[in-house]
Amino acid sequence: MAPGQWLLVDRHEGALEPTLTQARAAIVTDRFLGYGFRAVTAVFPLAPPEQKIMNYRHIYHAGNFADVFKHAILVGLLTHLRAKPTPFRVFDTHAGIGGYDLTSAAAEKTGEAAAGIGRLLALTTPPPELAAYLDLVRDYAAGSAGAARAAGTGATLYPGSPALAQALLRPDDRLVLAELHPDDAATLKAAFARDRRVTVHHMDGYQALKSLLPPHERRGLVLIDPPFEVTDEFDRLAKGLATAWKRWPTGIYALWYPIKERPSVWRFHEAIAKSGFTKALVAELTIHPEDDWRRLNGCGMVILNPPWQAEIWLAALGHALHRALAPAGGGSVVQWLIEDK
Repeated sequence: MAPGQWLLVDRHEGALEPTLTQARAAIVTDRFLGYGFRAVTAVFPLAPPEQKIMNYRHIYHAGNFADVFKHAILVGLLTHLRAKPTPFRVFDTHAGIGGYDLTSAAAEKTGEAAAGIGRLLALTTPPPELAAYLDLVRDYAAGSAGAARAAGTGATLYPGSPALAQALLRPDDRLVLAELHPDDAATLKAAFARDRRVTVHHMDGYQALKSLLPPHERRGLVLIDPPFEVTDEFDRLAKGLATAWKRWPTGIYALWYPIKERPSVWRFHEAIAKSGFTKALVAELTIHPEDDWRRLNGCGMVILNPPWQAEIWLAALGHALHRALAPAGGGSVVQWLIEDK
């Protein structure tokens, strides 16, 4: 176990088992109470407050396992929206620059893409749950200015969430992008300048939730993917979602979060569960045991107003990603935070 503080957890919940199994925490006691419930006492590593900041620039992490997880879910949600003819609107609150060169010095410094999208593209027979996502990744690489550097199944140019969303827009659908970093916002505007369906705003993502919602469309998706550069990001995420949902309760909301220490995630889930939402689903993928808060052990996505039977395809997607990216550690789990009665 890594040095530092540890949190003793004592819970009596039926839904706790997948999380504990996935985390591989040091279980002190584990008693079966009957009717599907267990009494579990466990300890989890607790990061000092200053160590919860991720100091994030996305180019260093583009195409890694967390990107693959987030983007595969995004493609699945947008595919659902495309199933009906009425137009929809997509909001991306922390859009970045739209696409990334995986051969750049910054990307190659970490090499994270090789263990993420690189591993998936190298599969001889990719899982069917990933087919649509991988097709979009290949199309983006082939259609970009650096297509000459994309050979065979490999891709050196990787689409961010704005590019994936753009690829799935129909003529009457719309995409709204917000990015706070001035240089990134300028790059984003240049990348989408010729597409009338796309609007780019240089502004804070949480402010965008207040200023740009609701749209005139009833259907759509809000992707909230903050960089977690501040210690209270989980709190800001929960509050931002509550504000947005009041303004546009018919939209689908997808909130990405990192998993470094489990107690922070539990508190975030509890805040969501108590916020008065009607339906919320959570999907998680971990590639390491959760016994060290100094690394990114995994990531998750809370989905508000998930599509019908989303839990089924999300579970299949999670299993496929785990088998491909981390067969020897971690795990995947899908469970309801708030189940529609």
